[in-house]
Amino acid sequence: MISILRGIVASVGLDHIDIVVGGIGFRVHVTPAFAQAAPRDEEITVYTSMIVREDSMTLYGFESADERDVFTKLLSVSGIGPKIALAALAVLRPDDLRRAVRDQDLATLQRIPGVGKKSAQRMALEIGDKLGTSAALPGVDAAPAPAPSEDAVASEVSAALVGLGWSEAQAAKAIEKLAGSGLGASDMLRAALVSLGGGRG
Repeated sequence: MISILRGIVASVGLDHIDIVVGGIGFRVHVTPAFAQAAPRDEEITVYTSMIVREDSMTLYGFESADERDVFTKLLSVSGIGPKIALAALAVLRPDDLRRAVRDQDLATLQRIPGVGKKSAQRMALEIGDKLGTSAALPGVDAAPAPAPSEDAVASEVSAALVGLGWSEAQAAKAIEKLAGSGLGASDMLRAALVSLGGGRG
């Protein structure tokens, strides 16, 4: 089990980073905010969770052990897979998730893409107090990347939404609502996820 990686950031995508450790490259799926802030060509430490399937081994990465632990706890909920668990951390901070579960705030939980009312109820019931108490979350201090063109941003966001399980039509509709907003890829994806979040479940 790979639980922590420390290496050089070789490349960055909208929802992943490639880290070189000892001459070996690892693709790690992360939240858009984490990817955007990752310092290219510099060393970084990523807390990871490896999901093993019959046909794949996928690494998911986090800024802190706390985020990784929350991700793992979310996977214990019926119907919640790694894509939805990672999307949850793209929309809500760990402490926001703790509060929502503790208070059974279903409206907040339904902001997570792929989580409808029934899924939100299961999260509140099955997780309970398993998320523990609040933890200080370190930020990632890095200069923002140069803003790409609006078409390039829309294309990246569309690909990320499809990768998270939305149809191309749903992705296009969500992006169309945000056209001309001037948002970067990370912020646009976050806004699109919030817009789409309550429509599934």
